[in-house]
Amino acid sequence: MPANRCPNPSCEYFNRALPNNAKVCPWCSTPLGNVIPATPSNPTNPQPVQPQKIPEQPNYQPPPYVRQNQERGYSPPTYPVPSVPPPRLPVFKLVHYTGKEFQLPGEAGSIGRRSQSMPTPSEIDLTGIPQEGVVSRRHARIFWDWSQNAYMIIDTSTNGIYLNGNLLNPGVSYRIVNGDSLQLGQDGLVTFTVIVM
Repeated sequence: MPANRCPNPSCEYFNRALPNNAKVCPWCSTPLGNVIPATPSNPTNPQPVQPQKIPEQPNYQPPPYVRQNQERGYSPPTYPVPSVPPPRLPVFKLVHYTGKEFQLPGEAGSIGRRSQSMPTPSEIDLTGIPQEGVVSRRHARIFWDWSQNAYMIIDTSTNGIYLNGNLLNPGVSYRIVNGDSLQLGQDGLVTFTVIVM
């Protein structure tokens, strides 16, 4: 029986004779090439392990009714994957003391009134209410802020806005919630109750 030899060229035992029963080199722990592992069925007479060939699977053929439908051009129905509906945007309304309601049609818009120089109306057009002259053509900007989960208002007028009796700083966004009192201009001539639902 040939002697075991270390196959690692960088090992001190490279190509030196090692004991016949050694499975790894005692210096570098490299497995020795001429060691045949013992099989579990016969541990005293080691035999090389032969890989088993896995029998090939026959090609899958769909059932006859599926093949007929495929030949006719039919395909199985597809069903829509349910999706999570987008979060619902609350309705924003201004209720005038006369009872007239003004609703914001989308996620953002402006409050104002029409004029000859600006024929495109604001999203909340206050033309026709008593004392409408106090309202600027673009008096305020309203928008839904997803991060705060609330509507916000920005004063874009020259006449001012009062929210719950407090004068707003122009260009700064303020949170506006259900039940707030909104006054456009001074002297309380144009006032609204905010409805958010």
